[in-house]
Order: sequence, then structure tokens, then C-alpha cells
Amino acid sequence: MHETKVVLNKAWTFKACDEQDWENAVVPGFVHTDLLKNERIQDPFYGTNEKLVQWIDKKDWEYKTTFQVTDEILSEEHVDLIFHGLDTYADVYLNGVHILSADNMFRVWEVNVKSILKAVDNELRIVFRSPIQEDLPKLEALGYQLPAANDQSEVGGLSKKRVSIFARKAPYHYGWDWGPRFVTSGIWRDIELRAWSEDYIADAYIHQNKVSESTAALTAVLEVNVDQAGPRVIRIETDGGEWTKEVDLPAGESKLNIDFELESPKLWWSRGLGEPHMYTFKVQILDTTGSLTKAERCIKTGIRSIRLVQEADEYGTSFYFELNGVPVFAKGANHIPNDSFITAVTYERYRHEIESAALANMNMLRVWGGGIYEQDVFYDLCDEYGILVWQDFMFACSMYPGDEAFLASVQHEAVDNIKRLRNHPSIALWCGNNEMDSAWAHYNENGGWGWKKDFTQEQREKIWADYEAIFHHLLPEVIEELIPGADYWPSSPIVSISNDINQHATTSSVTGDVHYWGVWHNAEPFENYNLQLGRFMSEYGFQSFPEHKSVLRYAEPSDLELTSEVMMAHQKNGDGNRLIKKYMDMYMTEPKDFPSFLYMSQVLQADAMKVAIEAHRRNRPFVMGTLYWQMNDTWPVASWAGMDYYGNWKALHYYAKRSFADEMISIDDTKPGRVDLYLLSDVLRPLEGDISIRVADFDGTLHEVQTHMVSIAGNTTGLVLSLDREQLLSGKDEQRTVMIVELVSKGEVIDSQKHYFVPFKDMKLTKAQIDITEVEGSEGTKFHLKASVLAKQVWLDSNQEGIFSDNFFDLIPGETKEVSFFARKGGEHAFELANPGELKVRSMSDFIKETQVQNQ
Repeated sequence: MHETKVVLNKAWTFKACDEQDWENAVVPGFVHTDLLKNERIQDPFYGTNEKLVQWIDKKDWEYKTTFQVTDEILSEEHVDLIFHGLDTYADVYLNGVHILSADNMFRVWEVNVKSILKAVDNELRIVFRSPIQEDLPKLEALGYQLPAANDQSEVGGLSKKRVSIFARKAPYHYGWDWGPRFVTSGIWRDIELRAWSEDYIADAYIHQNKVSESTAALTAVLEVNVDQAGPRVIRIETDGGEWTKEVDLPAGESKLNIDFELESPKLWWSRGLGEPHMYTFKVQILDTTGSLTKAERCIKTGIRSIRLVQEADEYGTSFYFELNGVPVFAKGANHIPNDSFITAVTYERYRHEIESAALANMNMLRVWGGGIYEQDVFYDLCDEYGILVWQDFMFACSMYPGDEAFLASVQHEAVDNIKRLRNHPSIALWCGNNEMDSAWAHYNENGGWGWKKDFTQEQREKIWADYEAIFHHLLPEVIEELIPGADYWPSSPIVSISNDINQHATTSSVTGDVHYWGVWHNAEPFENYNLQLGRFMSEYGFQSFPEHKSVLRYAEPSDLELTSEVMMAHQKNGDGNRLIKKYMDMYMTEPKDFPSFLYMSQVLQADAMKVAIEAHRRNRPFVMGTLYWQMNDTWPVASWAGMDYYGNWKALHYYAKRSFADEMISIDDTKPGRVDLYLLSDVLRPLEGDISIRVADFDGTLHEVQTHMVSIAGNTTGLVLSLDREQLLSGKDEQRTVMIVELVSKGEVIDSQKHYFVPFKDMKLTKAQIDITEVEGSEGTKFHLKASVLAKQVWLDSNQEGIFSDNFFDLIPGETKEVSFFARKGGEHAFELANPGELKVRSMSDFIKETQVQNQ
């Protein structure tokens, strides 16, 4: 077997094409990050520095390196240079010979360079053309501006000339309503030198034809390349089996389908339903004796059946995922890139995100279409933790050209990324784009975002025809060719893939998926989350700020004011700060200062998402998925994220952990005069036990205790108790009364919830004293908390990076709450039980004005 791979990521330099001096560069990387490392620019994330670096994307940039090649490599029959990621318009020269012109950030480019290579001092030079200068002529030639709602061209000094739609590069690079405008260039994935002779396996995919607990009928789909035609033996082996087949291969490239069966497979399950077991399949090309290995490739995958179920039911048409025959209620969030400069995202940062998702009881993340097809490690970790992936193609909130060159580029992009990702068992769905169907609303003259009114009828038809060419033809055809039977959804949201005029971009909630933004963008009350329901809630959200110490990493103390230039620069949703303040006035009391405002914005966000998540879960099976916007941030900013840019869990993430619990109680008081208790289960075993109900004053005085036996089947939702509100209160002061509900099963407390009878702003809070003591023998890793009176939204904070087992919880007198600290680590797991160092504990009464705190 002859195969050698070398990654060319050393000794790079770069410069602007109109400059003379070369400076050191880091590959993979971007021009922006190299300029920062060489102190040519200030931190673009700090203050208002974003606007100081907009000159970078107007220039051409050049990278070069020199590398040596061994005699062993030169002796091989085939030597290829593989460019796994060039961003975006690039001309590549090897030893002065032009070998490649690249024009798609998402493509893999391969070039045979054997005839150009020499043993020493091979010079590889890459010239990146300005994406702005490259695409402005395309806009002029088109003659009209295609919609590109989030392209912040004004920030880039381009007026309203939005050119993002012409470049096959990450849309968020041009700005978004949570992200800055940094239009990058650079070598963003590895460049690899690959040499081989005789036989080579170019690609291997384990297609799963039919999977059950007894048998997995599989097909190894192989792309092979051999120099000499003739007979070979294909051997496939994994835990639990070995299969061989004799084949007769022609010289050159060919495709093989090898069918085989795996008996009693260990299935891959999403988190909460079972083990996400992974198999490694070793595929070999052998000589006819079976003793000489001529080529080899290993594939990791999980054995599972996954399908999107859309069937007529009593409500309309279902929309849910079925894994190994089991309906899955999807719980999770939308994922965006973890950084404006994606090469800055380390393995540790990826593990931190995916482990945080698992710890918050999520089972799905949506890779949103305005970012990137994620790095391999992202999907590896989703496979490992049992996190299903809704995978968008990289198109969002815009309309795109449909010329022949653009379509050809998109097709290559789709093929490259589908082949790269199709072995990951975590990928549950491929989706064409984000919000484009609903924004354009071709079949509803008064629907959508008002885009159509800017175009003539002829232009409208052309734009829609180009849309259909990509999302209704090209992408589903490539999917069916490369992953036969895989589910494809043209746009999120959409209610049907048919061309019926009533089945595009409507507000129907009885079929398809829904993005509900009435809360937030339309300033509707949180209570509307209980009313605006769809079969799968794939987007909804509410903003907050990062915590105080995070804000101080991008702002000066003098900037800590809601309308300061820096606060506005780090709030990309134009109405965002006003909306946070508006909702805070609706639901909360006035914070005493700006750091308190930051804390209260997080509590406000968390409360909103709790209402939404639990409304969705209570309405199962009508609703079968809830993915809030958004999981993470791409830079330090006020946004919809549940974790800030630095990885700190906001209040929302702790709330999500509780509201996504696999077995829990959910309390609903939307029916007049009633307090309804639901049991929610996302595991397969039945849930039965006792619910105890206690009614108490905020000072801990206990008024009523009652116990009820309850039960529901596994993987269902059920209303188990409906209580009379007035009987629970029995004349007590509703502004100072709390109901504590606890579910106990087989001696174990499964869940505990607190319910209040008035909105937060109407509660009569008193100043809470919280005592915290170290648990004996825990070596400072665990603590007990007790409160003198009701302490709402208890916030534990440490000077160490990490998370607590629980946070932003309510504590009443008589309760003892045990909390552990887990430091952020870079090892096998993202978090490790540790001493938090300096520990602070505060509650809501510490953040509101003293005039709003009652005397005890």
C-alpha cells in the first residue's frame, strides 16, 4: 500500500498585493487574524473597532510558503495538492505555474501537481482577490439589487450595494443582526499534499438501506482509483463481522457498491434515548490472494434509521423525526459559527458547546444556513454526544443569482459537503435555506418581507425561477444521488414542498415548521407563546446582554450605558436595546444600575424561553420540536444566545437545562381560575410517582400540603392535575405566596417546580440573606445554600471559568440547595468538578432599586 499525506501549514507569510514587505502568517487563518497577530490592526471585537478594519476587504492579499518534498513522495505515481478551504477568490501558483482559480469558500479543490513538484524549495503562492472588488461588477451587470436583508453594506462603505449574494462564502461575514461585518480572505482549512500509487480509495460511504434491532442491511459505496486494471478483493470489517467480495476493476476511476448485512447491530441513539454507539468500518482493496493490502480507508458511523415523518393526522400534517422507529421530540437550539474568524475556534471550544448542549438536555442543534458547513469536529462531537443535526445548506435571508456558473459552483459545493458529512449518524435532515421561501412569498402577493414590490413581474419570475432551480431541483437531486432516501426540506420555514399556491410561505401552523417572532420583533407578550404553535418550532427567541465581566472585555466602564456608542455597536439588531427595555418594563421592576440591567436582561430572556419551551412540550404531539434562537455567539454582543461569546452560560442555558429535562413537571396557568400540572417525558420508560404540593408565604410559612399519585406512559405528555386557583390561595396574599410542586418516583425526587400567582413585577419581595456553606469532604467543590426569605433568581458567580450544577434558581426558607462547580477544562470532557475560587452569591433583591424591596 502506497499513500502519503503531508499538511502544508508551516512557514507561511503574507502581504497586501500593493505592499512590499512580507509578514508571518498562521495557516489555517484569515487576513484579519494575521494582521492582528502582527499588530497591524487593533482587536476588531473591542469597542467600535469593527469600523476601523473595513478597508481590509477592498484589497488583494497574497500568501506564500516554501516546502520540501521527499524522494518517497516524488516516486509515487500520483501527487495531488488538496485545498480543503480557500476563502474565496484565489489564484494559486506552484513554482510559478498557475494551477488553480478558486471561487467558492465551501469547495474542496484538488490539483495533480506531480509534473510541477521538485525535491527542494517548492514555492506555493496564493493570491486572494478582494471579494468586494470581484463582485461589484456582477451587481452592475445584473442591473438591479437582489434582496440581501442582513448584508451590512453601509458598514463596509458600500452604501446599499449588497454583493454578498454573488460570493459562495459564509453569508454572516457580511454582517447579521447579531454579528459584525468582517469580509474575510484566507486559507481557512488545511492544504494537503497527497501521494499514492497503484490503488487508492478516494471516498467511502456506508449507506444504510434498512436498519432494525436484528439486522442492518448496508451498502459500502466506494470510489476507487487504480492504475492497473484487473481483479481485486474488497474486504470490509468492523466489530461483529467481516465481508469480502471479488471485483474486476477497470483502470482509472470507478464506483463500487458492496452489499452486506450486520447482525444484531448496536444502534446509534440520540441523547436521552440510548447510547450513541459508533462503528469503525475498515475498507481494504486486496490482491486476489487476500494477503497484500493495496489501499485502505476507515469510516466511522453509527447504525440508525432516521426519517422525517410527514403524515396526515387529526391536526393536519405531522412534522417530526423518528429515530430507530421511536418518535423524537426535538429539544435544542440553532447553532451559528462560534467566531467571526472560524479558525480561532479550537477543539476545546467545540467540545464546550456540544457538551453544554448535552448537559442542557438537548438532543438537536440546527446548523443555520448563514454560516458555514461546520468543521468535522463539530459533527464528530454531535455523533459522540447523541445530538441530532438539522443541516442547512449555506443560503439565508437573500435571493441568489441563477446563472450557469453560479449553479455549477453550488452543485460542486453540495457534492463536496454531502460526501464529507454523509457518514455522520447525527445528521437528521438536509435543508435548502433559511427563511427565503417565507421572505419572498412568491404565491402570496401581500405576504413575505415586502421584497417583491421592488421588482417588475418579469424580474420576479426570473428570481423565483432561479430560486427553484437551486432549492427545488439541484439540491434535492444531489441529495438523492449521494444519500438515497435522505430527507430534504427546501426552506425553513415552509409548510409544503408542492407548488400549490396555498402551500408556500403561509402562516399555517398545522403543517411544516414555524419561525415565530411575534414575541420580540412585534413586541407581543410572552403569553403568546402559548397560542402561536406549529408542528415544529424551528426558530423563536429573545435577546439579553452578556454578564458584566464579559461586557468589560469589550467595553470601558465609561461605556456602560444602554445608548452609548459601544453598547450600540455591540447590538446589531437595530431595535434590540429598546425592546429589551420595553419588555423589562412590562415584566420586571427597575434595575438599580447598569450591571443590574445586564443581570435582569438575562433573567427576562430566560423567563421568555421557559414559557415558550414548556408551551411547546405541553402541546405534544401537535408540536414535536422546539429549537430556540440561538445557542451561541460569534463575537461579544447583546443577542439571542444562551451562552455568550466567551462560553459563559447565561441564565437562559440554565433554564433550558431545567425546561428540557427528560422527565419533568410543567405548570400552566393560562386557563382562567385553573393551575394545570403536566408531566412531560422524553424517555421510553413509563413515569409514575407522587406529586406533593405545598403552598407557602415568601417567609417560609407553610399553609397547605397535598399529595397525588400520577402516571404517564413513556415518551408522552399528559395533564395529570387541574387545580382551583382560589382554593390554593384560600384568601392568602397572592403577592407573597408560592406553590412548590415536587415529583417523587421510587424514593427519588425527579423534579421540583415553583409557581407564583402574580407576575414578577407584582411580587412583594424582601431583602434576601443567603447563607452558603461548603459541603464537608467536597474539597470546596460543593456548597449548600439557604435563604432567610424567598430569594429569586439566585446567581452564583466565580472568578474561575466554568459552570454550576444549577444557577438562577429560586430558594425559599426551609430549603437547602446543593450546588457543585465544574471548571472549564480542555481534556476528555469540557467540564471537571473543581473549586470555584472566589464565590459570589446574589439574588434579584440585590439588583432592584431599594424602593422596590419590601421591609421584612
